[in-house]
Amino acid sequence: MAANEKAQAKGEQAKGKIKRVVGDAVGNESLRAEGHLEESKGDLRAAKEKAKDAVKPK
Repeated sequence: MAANEKAQAKGEQAKGKIKRVVGDAVGNESLRAEGHLEESKGDLRAAKEKAKDAVKPK
């Protein structure tokens, strides 16, 4: 498992959360949706990496 992939997933999750919160605060529905999408993308990437770790022989 590449540490780079895990870091990228965490980065996407953080950026998405920031965009979502800012979108909520200023009432920008488009920014909120974009943030939610990016956060979900990071969640999926993290889940993929967890699955790869679980399947990897020790």
